[in-house]
Amino acid sequence: MKSAEAAKKASRLLGSQAEMARLLRVTAPTVNQWCSGERSVPAKRALQIEALTEGQIKKADLCPSFPWGQINPAPSQTLTAA
Repeated sequence: MKSAEAAKKASRLLGSQAEMARLLRVTAPTVNQWCSGERSVPAKRALQIEALTEGQIKKADLCPSFPWGQINPAPSQTLTAA
């Protein structure tokens, strides 16, 4: 899924582009630019959108250029507390 498609889907899940902008505390034109592909979704916003959509939209789909695997190890690689 392309970043713009993921942003559009997220805005539909959240009610509208305007509602997504309100929840993220950004301007509606910013969200529109993400949805049109004019601007990339920043990593910080991708994390927030993934949380707001309860994981239905993945941060990696919103911001594919960010090295998510380097900061978010796979579950098998996480350490457990003793």
